[in-house]
Amino acid sequence: MKQILSGLRSASFMLALLGVSHFAVAQSVDDAAPQPASTALTPGSQQGAVQQAPAEQPAPVASAPAPDAVGGDVAEVQRLISASALTEFRTTYNGSFGASLLFDGKEMTYYIALFQQKSFWRVIKTQNSDRANAIFNDFVRQTVQLSQVEIRKTELESQKVYTERMIALSQTRANQLQADLTIAHTQQAEVTARQQQIMQQSKQLETERQTAQQQLKEVRRRVATLEQENSAGLPPYRH
Repeated sequence: MKQILSGLRSASFMLALLGVSHFAVAQSVDDAAPQPASTALTPGSQQGAVQQAPAEQPAPVASAPAPDAVGGDVAEVQRLISASALTEFRTTYNGSFGASLLFDGKEMTYYIALFQQKSFWRVIKTQNSDRANAIFNDFVRQTVQLSQVEIRKTELESQKVYTERMIALSQTRANQLQADLTIAHTQQAEVTARQQQIMQQSKQLETERQTAQQQLKEVRRRVATLEQENSAGLPPYRH
């Protein structure tokens, strides 16, 4: 029995010794295996790797904001209009003022613009349809108020031009009438002078006529007297 136990202890000791030897061999094999290039660089090779690595890039400098970004909604709606990206729902004009309701179908966004002579000076952006229509109606009321003075000025300018034109026409008519009246007065003066001359001539002619009539009577009386004297002693003339 002692021999058997002694034999088992000997066998266990040999197995343990073999295991340690195997571990040592395996460890030595692993140590002898070539290391990856990334971890087995020599000091010289590490210096070469540093030299070949790209230089560190400077941090990017923030660029100035684009004009559209600075301009806000006004610049944005102008850019979208230029790109034909908006649909015009409604536009109302009052004088040189106007209000537009525009729609960006891609972004489901409404733009409500207030402008004068096609220059935008207020733009509101919203995705709420009811709010968009309410703002548009408010902008329309503003265009009515803003255009009242402008419309009145235009009316007054037109009235002034019309009145000046009527004055010119009336003055022309007055000048024509004055010319006609001057001609009439001149003609009347000539007619009056001619009438007076004719009247004087008529009076003279009447005087001359009366004188001639008196002369005729005297001549006839003389002729009658001479006939009587010439017929004296002759038989009377019988018809």
